Amino acid sequence: MPKSVYELCDISQEVNFKQIDLKRDLIWEAMSNAKNWLGLGMSLYFWGLMDLTTTVLSGTPTPQGELEALLSDKPQSHQRTKRSWVWNQFFVLEEYTGTDPLYVGKLHSDMDRGDGSIKYILSGEGAGIVFTIDDTTGDIHAIQRLDREERAQYTLRAQALDRRTGRPMEPESEFIIKIQDINDNEPKFLDGPYVATVPEMSPVGTSVIQVTATDADDPTYGNSARVVYSILQGQPYFSVDSKTGVIRTALMNMDREAKEYYEVIIQAKDMGGQLGGLAGTTTVNITLSDVNDNPPRFPQKHYQMSVLESAPISSTVGRVFAKDLDEGINAEMKYTIVDGDGADAFDISTDPNFQVGIITVKKPLSFESKKSYTLKVEGANPHLEMRFLNLGPFQDTTTVHISVEDVDEPPMFEPGFYFVEVPEDVAIGTTIQILSAKDPDVTNNSIRYSIDRSSDSGRFFYVDITTGALMTARPLDREEFSWHNITVLAMEMNNPSQVGSVPVTIKVLDVNDNAPEFPRFYEAFVCENAKAGQLIQTVSAVDQDDPRNGQHIYYSLAPEAANNPNFTIRDNQDNTARILTRRSGFRQQEQSVFYLPILIADSGQPVLSSTGTLTIQVCSCDDDGHVMSCSPEAYMLPVSLSRGALIAILACIFVLLVLVLLILSMRRHRKQPYIIDDEENIHENIVRYDDEGGGEEDTEAFDIAAMWNPREAQAGTAPKTRQDMLPEIESLSRYVPQTCAVNSTVHSYVLAKLYEADMDLWAPPFDSLQTYMFEGDGSVAGSLSSLQSATSDSEQNFDFLTDWGPRFRKLAELYGASEGPAPLW
Repeated sequence: MPKSVYELCDISQEVNFKQIDLKRDLIWEAMSNAKNWLGLGMSLYFWGLMDLTTTVLSGTPTPQGELEALLSDKPQSHQRTKRSWVWNQFFVLEEYTGTDPLYVGKLHSDMDRGDGSIKYILSGEGAGIVFTIDDTTGDIHAIQRLDREERAQYTLRAQALDRRTGRPMEPESEFIIKIQDINDNEPKFLDGPYVATVPEMSPVGTSVIQVTATDADDPTYGNSARVVYSILQGQPYFSVDSKTGVIRTALMNMDREAKEYYEVIIQAKDMGGQLGGLAGTTTVNITLSDVNDNPPRFPQKHYQMSVLESAPISSTVGRVFAKDLDEGINAEMKYTIVDGDGADAFDISTDPNFQVGIITVKKPLSFESKKSYTLKVEGANPHLEMRFLNLGPFQDTTTVHISVEDVDEPPMFEPGFYFVEVPEDVAIGTTIQILSAKDPDVTNNSIRYSIDRSSDSGRFFYVDITTGALMTARPLDREEFSWHNITVLAMEMNNPSQVGSVPVTIKVLDVNDNAPEFPRFYEAFVCENAKAGQLIQTVSAVDQDDPRNGQHIYYSLAPEAANNPNFTIRDNQDNTARILTRRSGFRQQEQSVFYLPILIADSGQPVLSSTGTLTIQVCSCDDDGHVMSCSPEAYMLPVSLSRGALIAILACIFVLLVLVLLILSMRRHRKQPYIIDDEENIHENIVRYDDEGGGEEDTEAFDIAAMWNPREAQAGTAPKTRQDMLPEIESLSRYVPQTCAVNSTVHSYVLAKLYEADMDLWAPPFDSLQTYMFEGDGSVAGSLSSLQSATSDSEQNFDFLTDWGPRFRKLAELYGASEGPAPLW
């Protein structure tokens, strides 16, 4: 039987090939050109080795010279070397562009006699689609274009069958078809384009970034995948390592402020960079990052600013800016005031967004105290780099001049808070505090005082409009309001919009003006079988006053009951008292109710007292002292009428009487006039006269004494009463001492009369508005007297009337200058 394919391979390994090292590539090139073959069971063919194969199959030894002639042009003597062959592989080049199918190899069985009785079958990867086989000859062809980068090898199976019976002639054999690479792919930068950053001023050779190109060709075959890097654009600033692709700086002192962005083009070429190699390029965008190599500088060495004296604390005055060519953290600034007379009046901070210095007000300013300030401001980099300190200094200074502008400020009180203590029995119109405010401006305008009525809704106080004297306008009662918190306003005379204010806290001091009294109605009972000295009730009283030494209340029987034979009182010395029986043998039939008056006195100065009544009922009790009955109805009332019914009847009668009296009173008021004699009633009279008099000295037309003291005006005449009111209560002018008629100001009298009118609930609702103006010193109009008019020119100039305000507008139009437009008020 012929030798098998495995035996044939062993024979081929024993062949001594001359110059095997020099001709090795020639043999593999022949295999890659698809001139090799694979036998299924018996045969192995090489293109160009046909004679060798025939001889081996026939069993005839192959001459050594013939094999050497095939391997070398010049025969040389070499030691015989054993060679390993991979018998089950085919090699075929990729990217075949011919029109005919590409021949791959040949399958042949030693049972094939060439008569067509053997049928070859091909199966496996790509069988019938990529590769086909001639079932008679065993020739394998590629019918599609092959690409090693898509698929590097195919594994197939071959079998020889009897064409007539379909029976396998030999076992199925597996073989591999490998696709041999050619240089058909250029290098590619899969991660490109690249972006890199390198600090400015970096030393030469500083690594920036590494680029990598990939070649899809076979790196194990030839130089198709051997890549070499070079720089096409970006010199002389950068360089690239030809083997590793690392880009480095090539120029020293590259300045970001001069040029920040660089575009570098890198080329990768295969075949080791030789001529004919394929190349690919990529772009590397390199940015120089900033370092702190530029010191800050103020573009202005002098700044001029202004601020209103009314500017609030922390308000902005102005901004300064130190320019720094760096960016980011290297351009951050810190501004400080290092010198100047305004260091305590102003402050400076840094805006983190724009790196400017913001000058703000640190404390209140006053144009009248200081009109200008000078500051020396420093701007410095807080983040420094040691290697660039020689480029410094990294700070700069500038001078800032700040002018304070005058504004019309509201009046200011001194002090800014008032605390006043006043006794509650102070007379109406009494001055309790002098408030003082002044205009802080240079003009020092006149001040007018008033009370913010929202803080004194009860109108307990009044302030003099010119002097600032705070007075009482109503009686004070500590038990009603012990504290008053009012706000006093001060307004400039020439500019009413300028108003200052001051809080005034008034504490009302207690005086002994309330007598102690029982807090509730006291009612007690005594048993008919009570014994002398028995306790029947404990009483206590309250005093609304609050003396400094505490409350001390004393109890005793009223003078009219001092010798009361039935009950007595014992003071407990703790503001309470006990009521005791003085005898026994009480009887309901004799007297069912006792009324015991008790005198209650305090310890104040002066001592005040009141009388309270304790109602004591006589009740029938059992032996243990429990009340059984306190009602004497069984002895006093008919059986058919109860006490409740009697009370209801009496209530109805009382209501009817009240209605009758009310109707009669209303009819009487309709018929009679309010005032009997109008001429003699000097209250709120209007006196009309057409002649001129001598002012207050002219007493013939009007007696001014009536204004100062109405009581004297009515002296010697019978007082006239009004019919629509109760007899006149004594005038509340009693709150004003009688000496006030001569020495006191009119304010106290007017305030007392105002309070009297407000409290007179029976007077008709006469509403009136009285306006009092004055002339002379302190008046806007000055003096209107004509005494010195003879000393002036005959033709007087009345233009000054236009400055007197709206009240003299008519006079200004009649006597003032007619030229020019009328003033606006």
